[in-house]
This record gives sequence, structure tokens and C-alpha cells, in this order.
Amino acid sequence: MGAPSDAELRDGLERALAGVGLELAGEVERRPSPYRTSFPIEELRFGLAGRGPVRVGFKQLDWDRLEPTGQLAKPRFVHDPDREPGVYRALLPQAPSGPPEFFGSVLEAGRHWLFVEWVEGRELFQVGERELWEEAARWLARFHVALAPQKEKLRLEARLLDHDAAFHGRWIERAREFVPDAKAIEWLAARHERAVEALLAQPRTVLHGEFYASNVLVASDSGPTPLGRNPDARVAPVDWELAAVGTGLTDLAALVSGWPEADREAIAAAYAAEPGVPAFGRRDLDFARLQVAVQWLGWAPPEWKPPQGQRHDWLGEALALAEELEL
Repeated sequence: MGAPSDAELRDGLERALAGVGLELAGEVERRPSPYRTSFPIEELRFGLAGRGPVRVGFKQLDWDRLEPTGQLAKPRFVHDPDREPGVYRALLPQAPSGPPEFFGSVLEAGRHWLFVEWVEGRELFQVGERELWEEAARWLARFHVALAPQKEKLRLEARLLDHDAAFHGRWIERAREFVPDAKAIEWLAARHERAVEALLAQPRTVLHGEFYASNVLVASDSGPTPLGRNPDARVAPVDWELAAVGTGLTDLAALVSGWPEADREAIAAAYAAEPGVPAFGRRDLDFARLQVAVQWLGWAPPEWKPPQGQRHDWLGEALALAEELEL
């Protein structure tokens, strides 16, 4: 099934808006989005009765809307077209402010559409100021603390993934299939179970699931204060397709991936300083960083190549972390 016609889109949009108490007014302008994601996204501009003009992102979530390279890259077992709409409907209203506003969804056979606010901001990976990364870490901490008490209820309502032993183990088995260096991956696999045990012993909460810098938009009209904070910065995480329940350090590990040690520790310290965050040490975070690396190793077959700017030696990082952790 291809992109909907203008008439089909308008019909779906009207029904989605009605579901959240809004009414379409006037024409709908649509254009392709420059933002890269797994699924097709368009930018829509239209008016709302009693509110005026808005900009909205229109995302199609059905598997057949992925291009062949996208289907190759995305593990089918994590796909659920109802999950991200469920996150916006049931989960994010209880989260700290920042994520895009929800403008409704269409959930029917072969047509899973999501409409959310078009946030005008920079992807975090384009931001050089570490202070804004620290603000993202603080937002993440508040999110984890706020939603932890409801994690099991939200897991069912929003169809969240569960980062249990089976979930973690599946990635190392996929890595065994995909990584050409059989000796290295077997060495890692022999130690992986101990890392999983350490992860499962940590407190659980609701996760974004892919809190990488490419999935976090930031908008700020002012610079940092003398204390290095920018409280006016808006942190807007997007792409909640893999939202889950598990240790919050998994999200933090994704955020700090690629940073040198000193910067990584500063970002982690900003996260840890928020009230209510369970105490953790560097070793705890390293277990989560190891699992993030293993997940990337098992993400897709070797014929898939990530974009040039997103390539990383995940095998080397996983092996180094396993050695440092003395597994």
C-alpha cells in the first residue's frame, strides 16, 4: 500500500483529530519530511477550529510502508504499529513536558497512522554544547522517575516491549548469526549472561528504548546559566517505536554512546543528580552500555550498512567493556 491520496489523508486526519477533541478547518498542505526515520513521515500544515494554524508530523507505521532497506534493517520481532500511538495516548500525558503534542491516530487493518506536533528544533547529535546533552539527561531522569510507579500498567496499555532475560538474550543470538568474527562473538556470548543478570537486578522503569541523540530534538532560545544549565531548553524525544520497560540505564547508555569518558561521566552525573533517581555506579552503566552494543551487533544482517555518520565499532566496544567488567 502506497502513500494515501489527499482525500484519504484528510478523512483519516479528521477522524484522528475528532478522537482528541479537535476539528480540522480549511485545507491541508503536505510535504515530505527531511527528518530521517524508519517509516515515512510527512509535514502537514492546516488549521484547527478555534485554535488556528498548526504544523503536524504524519507518520505511517505499517510494516509494508518501510522501504526494502528499512525492512532489512529493522528486526521484525520488535515491530508493533500500535505501540507508538499507545505511547502518545496513554504514556506521554503523564510524562514531563517536552515531547510532541498528540494530534490523534488512525488504527485499523493496514492503516496505522500517527499525527503529532512538528517540533522545530535541532537533533541532539547536531548540538555541540554538552550543556544541552546534560539537559536531555535531566529530562530523561525525570521521565524515568515519574513513570516508574506505573510501569506494569503502562506496559500493557501502550504495548511496551519488556527488557527481560529473553529479550536481552535474543540480541546475542542474532549477533552470533550476523557478526563475521565467530571467535570474538563466542567469547562475548560466553560472558553475556552475567551482564544480563546484572541488568535484571537493577530497578525497572518505562524506557524510550532508543534514546539516541538522533531521536532527541532540542529547542532553546537562551544560553546556559553560569551553573551550566539551560532550564528553558525544550527536550522533545521522538520515535517511540521501541518504548519498553527495563532498567533506565539502558536509555542513559544510548544517550552517552560515542562520548569520551569525561563527557560521558558529566552527562551521567546530570542524570544521577535528579531527585528520585535510583543510585547507580559506573559499573552499572557499563553493563547497560555493553547491552546496547550487543543489541547493535544483533540489529541487522551484515549486508545492511548504517548511514556513514552513524557507523561505530560496536564489536570493539562490547569486547572492551566485557574485559573492563571482568566478565
